[in-house]
Amino acid sequence: MSENSIDHLVKMANQIAAGVPVAGTEAKVDGTASHINKFWTPLMKQQISDFVSRGGEGLTPVAAEAVARLSN
Repeated sequence: MSENSIDHLVKMANQIAAGVPVAGTEAKVDGTASHINKFWTPLMKQQISDFVSRGGEGLTPVAAEAVARLSN
């Protein structure tokens, strides 16, 4: 995985988290996780999950928590 591709996934995850049209952090995390789970490919989800397990630098707290929930 290139740095460029992970940077793109980070940007997309942050944009999804920012655009979830609900109030409250918990609802935003749930909505972000749901969107990623529904629309991202298994490879994309694996790459972002691996990135979060290494620290997830650059992800917003909502996006990072949403990705962490994908593996649960």
